[in-house]
Amino acid sequence: MPAITVGLDGSPESLAAADWAAREAAQRDADLRLLHAEGDLPGPPYTPFMGVPAPGVIEAQRAWAAQMLRETETGLTERHPGLRIMTRQTAEQAVPALLAAAAADTELLVLGSRGLGTVTGFLVGSVAFAVVARAERPVVLVRAGERAEDEHLPDATGGASATTAYRDVVLGLDLREPDDSVIRFAFETARRRAAVLRVVHGWDPAAVYGHAAALEGGLDAELAEETRRGLDDVLLPWKDKFPGVEVRAQAVVGSPGRHLVHASRDASLVVVGRKRQHARVGGRIGPVTHGVLQHASAPVAVVPHD
Repeated sequence: MPAITVGLDGSPESLAAADWAAREAAQRDADLRLLHAEGDLPGPPYTPFMGVPAPGVIEAQRAWAAQMLRETETGLTERHPGLRIMTRQTAEQAVPALLAAAAADTELLVLGSRGLGTVTGFLVGSVAFAVVARAERPVVLVRAGERAEDEHLPDATGGASATTAYRDVVLGLDLREPDDSVIRFAFETARRRAAVLRVVHGWDPAAVYGHAAALEGGLDAELAEETRRGLDDVLLPWKDKFPGVEVRAQAVVGSPGRHLVHASRDASLVVVGRKRQHARVGGRIGPVTHGVLQHASAPVAVVPHD
C-alpha cells in the first residue's frame, strides 16, 4: 500500500504540512504516516543545566509528543473519514529519522516550512534543507498557513473555495538535463488534480549561446524558436502518455528561479528537480531549487533524480 509520511513537531508549519499530506493521501488512496522524532522542536519548555535537560523533561516531552500525535490524528480523521492514519514516535533525531522514512516504502515525504507570507514565501529551516538535499524520495515543503482553498481557483464570486478547479501545477524544466522522474511526477500530479500543467523553462541566450546572441536580434529570435522547439520535443511523448493533461509550455528569457517564483503565486504546486549526489557525505540543492524553496508562495515538490 502506498504511503505518505509527514514530519510532525506540533509547529504551525508542520500542522499545515499534515493537512496537505492528508488531502494528498486521500487523493492517492494512500496511507498517511505521522512521524515525530525526539529531536524535533518545539517541545515542552525546560531549563537545561550545563547542557543537560532538567529531570523529567525527556519524559514530559515524550508525553507531550504522544498527545500531539493523538490530537493531530483525531483532527485529520474527522476531516478525512476513511483515511488510514498511523503514528510513530521515535527517539532518533529528526534528520536521520526522516531520511530513513524517505528511503523505505514512503512514496512522498511532506515537511513544513515557516511561512513569511505570500510575497516573501518560505523560510526553510536546517532540518528541511538537510532532508531535501539527501532524501531518496520526493519531498514536499508546505508553508505555515497553507489551506485547502489556496490550491483552488476562486469561486464565481471571487471568494476562496476548496471545491473549485485546482490551480495550475507548475513544472520547472531544464532542457539541458530533462529527467523523466521529475516530468512524470508533475504529469501524474496534474492528472490526479485535473489541473493544467504549466511548464516553465527559463534561459539566457548569452549564457547558453554566447554573447553574440545578445547582440544580434535575428540570431536571438532564431535561438528562441529553437528553444521552443526543444521544449515541445521533450514534452511531446509525455503529452501522448497523459492525453488528458492540458499542457502550457513557456520558454522565457531570464532566471528560471525568478520565473518559477512568479508562477507560484497562481499555482497549487511547484515541481522542481534535485540531482542526487553520490558522495558519502551530505548533499546539495542546486541554485534554482534553492531559490524556489526560499521564495515560492505555493507548496514545492523537490524530486530527486540521477
